[in-house]
Amino acid sequence: MYILISCLSINSVYGTAGFFPRLLTDLLYDTHRISFEACLIQSVVIYSYASYELIILMLMSFDRLVAISKPLHYNNIITTRFLTILIVIAWLYPIICVGCAGLLTARLKMCGNKLFKVYCHNYEIVKLSCVNNNIVNIYGLIVTITTVFIPLIFILYSYVKILIICQRSSQDFRSKAYQTCIPHIAILLNFSVAIFCELTLSRFLNGEIPIELAVILSLEFIVIPPFVNPIVYGLNFPGIRKKVTHLIKASK
Repeated sequence: MYILISCLSINSVYGTAGFFPRLLTDLLYDTHRISFEACLIQSVVIYSYASYELIILMLMSFDRLVAISKPLHYNNIITTRFLTILIVIAWLYPIICVGCAGLLTARLKMCGNKLFKVYCHNYEIVKLSCVNNNIVNIYGLIVTITTVFIPLIFILYSYVKILIICQRSSQDFRSKAYQTCIPHIAILLNFSVAIFCELTLSRFLNGEIPIELAVILSLEFIVIPPFVNPIVYGLNFPGIRKKVTHLIKASK
């Protein structure tokens, strides 16, 4: 679990590194231009960040499911070798899929140059093309299903299974299970709502809501999780929680 939390932290740094430097450049120099190549790279980084986040959360839910449903066999199932294979696949699959999407987009001929986003969005770039982009759209849909919807379905299944097991267990077992799962569920709900807003705005409500609200909602999945994740998981560690409590009491 600690390894997966570390992966989540690394991914947060990776995602913010793909967004904030460009945002700060635009704010400092009052320039709102970006080259086509740099725009594609940013879109690949942001899309792969979102995919990594969900896949890591899926692995964390699988880890909790095994720990709660088969505690005596946990060390035999979640071995170092098995965990290493899962993490390697989790890092390679999204970047390969999203990278191929970026290559397909790079081959399109562009007829427009205005993006109504604070960051480069692959779907918005595709809409600027003046050639048939059905292949890119179909491939993008497949990538979205495999990196967003399938992990979410598995996560939902895992936590439903955990809740069923907890209902059949003792009060002490339930309290320990809830204590380990609530931080993951909080992070999952936060990121799922943010991803839902982003997908809905991009595909269905583009231009139908005020631009200010659209910008705020579209940035939630990039800005909020990197700040919320360390707080939620940090306070879950007894040593950190005790230190924070001591500092709060000392400040009164």
